[in-house]
Amino acid sequence: MWSQIAADERLSQAETLVRENPDLTVLAAVVAIVAIAAGYLLFRARWTPGVRFRRLLAEQDEIAVLMHPNPDPDAMSAALGVASLASQVGVDATVQYPGQIRHQENRAFRTVLDLELDPIEHVSDLAAESIVLVDHNEPRGFAGADGVLPMAVVDHHPGDGSGEAFTDVRTDYGATASVVAEYFKQNNAAPVPPDKHASETDSDLTLPTDTATGLLYGILSDTKHLTVGASEPDFAAAAYVYPGVDQDRLDRIANPAVDAEVLEVKARAIAGRRIEGSFAVADVGGVNNVDAIPQAADELIQLEGVSAVVVIGERDGTVHLSGRSRDDRVHMGNAIDSVLSDLHNGSGGGHSRMGGGTISPTVDPTGEAEPEPVDRDELADALFRAMAGDV
Repeated sequence: MWSQIAADERLSQAETLVRENPDLTVLAAVVAIVAIAAGYLLFRARWTPGVRFRRLLAEQDEIAVLMHPNPDPDAMSAALGVASLASQVGVDATVQYPGQIRHQENRAFRTVLDLELDPIEHVSDLAAESIVLVDHNEPRGFAGADGVLPMAVVDHHPGDGSGEAFTDVRTDYGATASVVAEYFKQNNAAPVPPDKHASETDSDLTLPTDTATGLLYGILSDTKHLTVGASEPDFAAAAYVYPGVDQDRLDRIANPAVDAEVLEVKARAIAGRRIEGSFAVADVGGVNNVDAIPQAADELIQLEGVSAVVVIGERDGTVHLSGRSRDDRVHMGNAIDSVLSDLHNGSGGGHSRMGGGTISPTVDPTGEAEPEPVDRDELADALFRAMAGDV
């Protein structure tokens, strides 16, 4: 009884205090609201990127997962991972890309994993208003790309692009697939072994076998089997997805049939290479399959005594360049960019270990003159100078 009387007295005193000090009451309420808001923001700040990304996906009805032009295994696997995560939180996801899927490795990746990928040519082809960019941070390669404002960006390439609600660009990672694999891990998704069904795992979220297989190959592909540009998180991501990998499908992706022209272009590059010190430039002439050019560069960089190489080829009047470097003195992306930036119709760039670019034909608007050809010997000289640091 005495405790009840004491409680009533304290309540009465509180009511009196509120009546006599309304300003103090308002201040106390404001302080309480601020404390609650600060606590919530602190709690939210502790969410990992993977949790924040999953929550963002769950707020959407549908999304378009957009890859860069002519997507490679890293882009396709990252897109596959985002689409898988979205579907598990009840969101429809459509994976889209501009350009083509041409390289035999890329075609095998798509076929073996039975991926549904929709090509686009115009901004109106985008399947949803909410767009997630993977493996690039600025939309490109289709009409109206400049006007696209992505909802989210997940990438490992340097650049100025960002997402309206979410941006995760990790230039210290060797592959975007590693970032996406980390998202699954941070959401406690259980990898599903190839001989089991998702229902057999004790987890609300899973990493499906096809997604795990794709992500591992994306990591291996972009890091040259974890030997070039790989960081500790890439190794950790590969280890996390490994229990869910289908070894048979992984082997079928890694060992597709090689196009006859690719072998021919590689042979031309080796036979016609020009060497200066430890640098090489090879002009393979006209090609039908431009993907043979980077594959020839991959072959030449393996030659003994070669530390940096650029392969030049031409298709339909456009000159294509692909470079590789294992020389710490040669930043291949910067080297190619420095040469092509001096040409009004040239563009290039890339990473320290690999780069590429194109030179579009100069067309006479009157149509009276033939396009002016690129002096490829002069181009090779400029590339040697750039690799040597003489820029």
